[in-house]
This record gives sequence, structure tokens and C-alpha cells, in this order.
Amino acid sequence: MAAPAQKRKTRARQAETQLGLVRRARRMNRELAVAFPDAHCELDFTSPLELAVATILSAQCTDERVNLTTPALFARYPDARSYAEANRAELEEYIRPTGFYRNKTTSLIGLGQALLEQYDSELPHTLVELVRLPGIGRKTANVILGNAFGVPGITVDTHFGRLVRRWQWTSEEDPVKVEHLVGALIDRKEWTMLSHRVIFHGRRVCHARKPACGACILAKDCPSFGIGPTDPAAAAKLVKGPEREHLLELVGR
Repeated sequence: MAAPAQKRKTRARQAETQLGLVRRARRMNRELAVAFPDAHCELDFTSPLELAVATILSAQCTDERVNLTTPALFARYPDARSYAEANRAELEEYIRPTGFYRNKTTSLIGLGQALLEQYDSELPHTLVELVRLPGIGRKTANVILGNAFGVPGITVDTHFGRLVRRWQWTSEEDPVKVEHLVGALIDRKEWTMLSHRVIFHGRRVCHARKPACGACILAKDCPSFGIGPTDPAAAAKLVKGPEREHLLELVGR
């Protein structure tokens, strides 16, 4: 049975106006900026094409595994033509550690061919053009736009969708609807960094199965506070990542 304070909090959330939601979302974004001042894309790349390739490889694979795989890959395939003309069996071996390597090989070869034939080997920098390329959906396109071209975009990956629903910014499951609804809450110039901050928070604090509620800087604004341990000491043990000490200092641990 929920405690009276929790019931009041639930009723307050249910009665939250759109303006109240906007203010709460922007306040949470500011708190995340304090928590993760160095939030960034965790895929290693030096060019838009490298970022596109790395993002394609990151499907159903950790960023860490992708980053271990791409140095040799990028050295062997430095441009669109090299992917377009790649030997399939050889390319598959380079990317095998990332999983689903046959499908990903098809995407990379197709991407190289499309860039060669349609864009003079250069990656386009509009959403409409990017999503027409093999292997690039809306999520990947927003990663490329925000991190390679400086065009604001919201990346709705598993962490992002999970957290914004947990925070009751939206109840939508469809990534495109989530992108548009969250985009309406946060200033456009903040979209790319918001994506990084939310993803960092999901990986380090707000875990899927056992979030570190008692060590979370967003506790006062989170309608789901209490689904994980609220005891500060217990919650502190769940916080991960290189920012751990900084995050615990922010909540007084």
C-alpha cells in the first residue's frame, strides 16, 4: 500500500499541467547538466562517415565493443568507396564481434555505394537525406546530425525512451512520437546534449531493473522515485561510471 506522501505525489503528477511539465523537464535537464558536464557520444569517430559506421555497428552491441572493433575497421575502410567495393567475407570478419554482422555488412556496403553514387562520397547532413541511406534510421540520423554536423537532434535509444517514460515526460512507446513530444518540452538547442545526458544517467544511475533512487540528483522531480533503493548507502553502491564520486558528492554522499 502506498504511503500518504507517495499518494499525494501521484495525485500531483496526475494534475500536472503542460506548463508544469515543461518547467519540470527543463529543471531536470539543468540538473543533468550539472551531473554530467562532459556528457558526449561514447562512440569513437573522427569523421561523419566513421560516426555513421560506428552507429550502425552499435545496434544490439555495446559502445565499448564497437570502439574496440572500429580502429582496425576504419584503417582498412577509410572512405565510402572502400565500403562500396568491399569484399563481403572480409568485411564480415572485421565487424563480426559486434554481432548481426551479415546484416551490418549489407548496410555498410549499401551505404558506401549510395554515397558514391548519389552524394560524391560525402555523407549528407539533413534528416530527410540520411534516413534514405542503407542502415540509417531516424535514431542513427539524429546521432550523426547532432554529433558530426552540429544540428540539434534527439536520440531515442533504449535508455532515453525508458527514462523519459519513467519521468512521465511522455507515455508513448513509439520512438518518433517520443522524439517529437520531448522536443516540445526542451529548447531545440539543448536536444543533442539532452540526449547524451539522459543516456549517461540511464547507464550510470537510473538502471532498468534497480535504479539508484537514493543517490539520484533528480529525486525531487522524479515521479518514479522509490522503485529502486531509497536508502542513500544502498543506492550509492549502484552508481556506476567514471563520474561516480562526482555524482555522489552532488547528493551529499
